Order: sequence, then structure tokens, then C-alpha cells
Amino acid sequence: MNKDCLSISPCVIDDINSFITDSSNQLIKDVLRIVEKYGTPQEINARAKEARQLPNIMSRLRNQDSPYVEDLEWLISARDKGAFTTISEYRKGILGDKYGTISFDEGKAVTLEISAMQFFPWFIEQARQAIDKKEIMPGRYIRVRCMKEQENDSGDILAVAAAMQIIGASYVETLDTKGTDGSNLHLNGPETITGYFGGIGQPNQYPLAWVDEYLYYYTNYGIDEVLNTNPGTVLLGYILYKLGIDVRFKISVFMGNDNPYSVLWTLLMGRMLAREDGSTPLSGFNLSNSIDNGTLELSSQIRSSLGLESNVRIEHHITETYKSIVRQPYNRRDELVEIARSVPNISAKHEGGDPDIEVTLDHPSDILDYFRPKHEIEASGEMDKLLRNYLEKHNALNRTAKALTQAGLAFIGAPRLHRR
Repeated sequence: MNKDCLSISPCVIDDINSFITDSSNQLIKDVLRIVEKYGTPQEINARAKEARQLPNIMSRLRNQDSPYVEDLEWLISARDKGAFTTISEYRKGILGDKYGTISFDEGKAVTLEISAMQFFPWFIEQARQAIDKKEIMPGRYIRVRCMKEQENDSGDILAVAAAMQIIGASYVETLDTKGTDGSNLHLNGPETITGYFGGIGQPNQYPLAWVDEYLYYYTNYGIDEVLNTNPGTVLLGYILYKLGIDVRFKISVFMGNDNPYSVLWTLLMGRMLAREDGSTPLSGFNLSNSIDNGTLELSSQIRSSLGLESNVRIEHHITETYKSIVRQPYNRRDELVEIARSVPNISAKHEGGDPDIEVTLDHPSDILDYFRPKHEIEASGEMDKLLRNYLEKHNALNRTAKALTQAGLAFIGAPRLHRR
């Protein structure tokens, strides 16, 4: 059979370019109208860069008398005096006499990822535990807290932005513009979340509202990476980047990339809409919880063939919240250790504690807790329970770090905390 018939005709590419650049294209005109509210791409990037400067963030926190300033100053001090374990110390503690006999391939280091870090005080508790127990802090954090709520909560949004710079970790925010905010008339809220995650999270004109919200947080807080759950907003993320705006996004597990062909579809768009230098705003994407290592291998091959290996991280759930998301027990650590030998630029995402621990808790982790406002959690008296859930995710992440180390595999924790 002649595979050449699958090639895309240059005239098709010409038709696509003609459509996208047509001055009468209403879809593009609507996006440009929103962008122009914030200025030119150069002006937008400059505002974001200014907002992201650590001294400016700290100044804003001090001006609003945020209680988090003291915590951030403690974090800087702890980092600078070397309070966190080094990678070599950690490895020696795990391997003992075997340490000097193992060569770690840093080129295939697994990024340690945690989700969801909802409240800044949780992060500080996590950091204190990591110091006390000589544990590893994650190299990547995912947040799902309501943006407006954290913006108005004593500077939580700024404190997290500062903390991520202090420790050198990457992080992702989740914008409020999505189907669970009432825009989808057929949803009653998180209890019907499967409808939202079925791909109808940005109905009708909501993708444009998503662009507006993203540019607001980009220019006012320097937030340059968000979670993306819908094909329309994925496309708009590419368009913003092509226009010259330096935003990024991560595609959520709920987009349903559960086979190599869906991965090919996702990465083809990333490659086709890359900038001239080959870069793309797609920083990573979560594969479905149901994928196996064979799909991970093929996905890695696709990514490499399209020149996206160093740009796009494959993010793989190792644990999940105990309730409301997957059938338990769910633990992919052993498979990760196997696949990490051959697949570079992969992250190990921990969204729950280990199942054997979760089952013993009086409040196991629940993904529906992500959608609870802070005042409701505090009124219920369950904040400490949710903190325990978060720290169990941290504990699971450190079990993964240990398993990787025992297998002679490298990992990426917070790089400014854990020196080599």
C-alpha cells in the first residue's frame, strides 16, 4: 500500500493559511480585539515580565500587609543556608555503599510533580517537613484553586508566584473560565463533572473569555502557564503564542489523550502552529490514566519525530485522588521506573497519596475538594484533613523519588533547593 497518499498537499496548507490570515475572518478578529485591550504583544510581555519580578512581588505583598511575607523570607533564608538536602546527600542516604557505583543519566531525569497545591500555607508545611525529614520538594506544581479567590486571599496568588521562583520550580494555574462556573447550562456543578470533562468545558463564546482572563493574569501577575482542557482554548493558546505573546499551557488529563493516535493529533497541532524557531506554548500534556507503557513509548517516538522532545513534557499520573476520579487502588510507580529508562522529559504526577495509606484516612483525598471554596472548607472544620491529603501526596512523591533512586534513575526536584 502506498503511504505517500497520506501526505498533506501544499495546497491544503495554503488554504489553511489563507483562511487564518483573511482580514474578514471573524474568529481571528474576535481574538485580536481582546488582545488589543492589553496592548501589543511586546507591551503585554513587558507588563508580564515586570509583574513577575520577585522584588516587585514581595513589594506588593508588603504593601498589603500579607502574612505570607514572613514565610517567604523564611523560605529564602532556608534555601540560602542549605537547609534542604542536596541530591548527592539524598542519594547516599538511599543507596549507602552502592552510591559511588551508580551513574545517573540526568538527560532522562523524571520531573517530580504534585497536584493540586491549593493554598500557600500548605506549601510552607510541605517545605518544613522536607527539611525535617530530608525529603525532596517537587520540581513542578499544579494548582486548581479559584483564581479570584486566591487573588483576594491575603496575596495567596502572589505568594505562590514568589515561592515558585525562590525554589526554581515550574507551576501551572487553572483559570476560572470553564464549564463548571455556570456557563454550561447542563451542569449542576462538580457533581456532574463528567459532562464538563467530556470536552464541553468552554461552550459558545467562552474561549474568548478564557483569552481575556489569561491575559489579565499574565499582565497583572506574570502567570505564564495555565491548565488547558478544551480543544478551542488549546487552539487559542497556540494563536496567542504565534502572535508573539509568551504564554504557555499544559493540556489536562481530561482532554482524553489515551492512545498514540490522539497523541499524534495533539502533537501535530503543536508542531504545525509552532513559531519559526520551532518553539511551542505546549509545555506538557497529561496522558489518560488508562494508558500503558506501550503508548508512552509510542508517544515519545512521535514527540521526538516532530522535534518536540525537549519542548513538550509527557506528564503521567502515578497516583490519583482516592475518590471521584479513578478506580482504586491506582499506583503506576513500578511502570514509571520501567519506562523512565527509555523515555526522556517525563514527569511523575502525584495527585493522591499511596492507596494503601489513603484507605486508612478518615477523609481520603477527593478531587471534588478542589472545587470547594476556602470559607466552606474552614466552616466544615476540614482544612487540616485536606492539608493531610496534600502531605500524603508529598509522601507519595518521595516514595517515587526513592524508587527511582534505587533503580539508578535520576529525578528533578526543586532545583534551587536541592543542589547537586
